[in-house]
Amino acid sequence: MLLTPSPSQSSTPFLEIHSQKGHPVLAPGDEGELSIDVFRTEHALIIRAPMAGVSLDDVELSLHADLLTIRGTRHQEEQINDDDWFARECYWGTFSRSIVLPLDVYQEQTQATLKQGLLEIRIPIKQQDFHIPIHLR
Repeated sequence: MLLTPSPSQSSTPFLEIHSQKGHPVLAPGDEGELSIDVFRTEHALIIRAPMAGVSLDDVELSLHADLLTIRGTRHQEEQINDDDWFARECYWGTFSRSIVLPLDVYQEQTQATLKQGLLEIRIPIKQQDFHIPIHLR
């Protein structure tokens, strides 16, 4: 999506979204992609994703081997005529994101919270001893 000042409104702060009828260009059935942050603490792998406007009932998390998938839906409460939009940057509809976890983790101890529009997933890291003694004979 390319944002540029509208030629007819170049002196105003409004931006024109170059897409079809003001909607982000997605083919039918396409999903939006979720932005994420992934980092580690001493004992856990942390995944955070902003999810403003999404309820707990509209989020699904799954973890298979080392693949974490986050799926959800952001519902638009009202229908607005295309001609009434000045800017449209928020994504409404289904979204998903899958990531390969960068560390070995205890999957069964995964915890997730959704507070104030921020999803946080905490997965304890398996502590590994990378020092392997090799005995010479």
